[in-house]
Amino acid sequence: MLAPMAGVSDLPFRLITRSFGAPLAFTEMVDVSGLYQMDKRTRHMLSSDPYDRPLGIQLLGNNAEHIVKALRSLEGHEFDLIDLNAACPTPKITRKGKGAALLKDPRALGDLLRVIVEHSTVPVTVKVRAGWDQDSINAPDIARYAEDAGISALFIHGRTRMQGYSGTVDYRVIREVKDAVKMPVIASGDNISIPLIGKMFDETGCDGVAVARGALGNPWIFREAIQFLRDGTKCARPDINERVTVMKAHLDLLFRHYGEKRGVGIFHKFFIWYTRGLPGMKPLRDRAFRTGSADELIDVIEELWTSRE
Repeated sequence: MLAPMAGVSDLPFRLITRSFGAPLAFTEMVDVSGLYQMDKRTRHMLSSDPYDRPLGIQLLGNNAEHIVKALRSLEGHEFDLIDLNAACPTPKITRKGKGAALLKDPRALGDLLRVIVEHSTVPVTVKVRAGWDQDSINAPDIARYAEDAGISALFIHGRTRMQGYSGTVDYRVIREVKDAVKMPVIASGDNISIPLIGKMFDETGCDGVAVARGALGNPWIFREAIQFLRDGTKCARPDINERVTVMKAHLDLLFRHYGEKRGVGIFHKFFIWYTRGLPGMKPLRDRAFRTGSADELIDVIEELWTSRE
C-alpha cells in the first residue's frame, strides 16, 4: 500500500499509483488543528476521487478532545480508515508531543487510541516506530496497548525516532510486534525494491508492506510487487515510452488539481524522481526547473524520447 508522505501523497500522486495497482493509499498527514478551520489547504489535502478508494486519512495530534472534534469535522468526506501518526520523527512535531513523541508513553497512547476508536465511524489504525531510541525499543508493548484499545491494524516503521530515516531497519523488532498481537501488522522502512519487499515479508512475517520512498518516480513498483507476490516472477521495467506517458499523465493531474502555475512547481521534484537512474539527465533537469508553464515542461519531458535515441 502507499504510505502517507508529506508534500508527496496528494490526490494526483495517489491516482497515479492506483493506476499501477496500489490497493490502499493515505492522504498526507493532517494536523487535527488544521481540521478546525478546514481551510483551502486542508480541503485540498482531503480531496479524493471515486477511483481513490479505499482511502485512509492520517491524523497528527496528541489531545483526545481535539481529535474527537477533528473526527466530527470529517463528516461528509469520503474515506475508509483513520490512522493516528505516532511515528513522525521531525523535531518541530515531536517538540509539541506529537508524532513519535507518543512512543514515550505506551499506556497514554493506548488511551488516546481507545478514544479515537470509540468516536470513529471507520476502522482505526496507528503508525509507530521501533521506539524513541535504541535504549527504549518498546514497539511490542505499544502494539499490545494499541490492540487492547480496539484498533484494526498497526503500521510499524522499523527504525527508532532518533534514527529518522538513516541507519538500518530492525526486522527483528517488526517480527516481535507481529508475534505480540493478533491484528494485522503492516511493515515499512526500506521497501524500495522488490527484493527488499520480499525480504520484509520473509524476515518479519508481516501481513503487508507500506511503500513510501520506493514509489517516488517509481509508481510501477506496485505492479511489480503484485506480480512478484502472486507468482514470484518479475515484470519488465518501464521503457522510456511508458515513463514519458506516466510523467505527462501525472503532470496533467497536477494541473487539474492545483492549477498550472502551482502544478508546474510541484512537478519539478517529481521530474528528478522519474528520471532517477537515467544517464545524462543534468541538462534536462536544469531546464525542467527553469520551466514556468505547462507547455515548456511538457516539451522537456518529451525530450526524454530523443535523449534516449
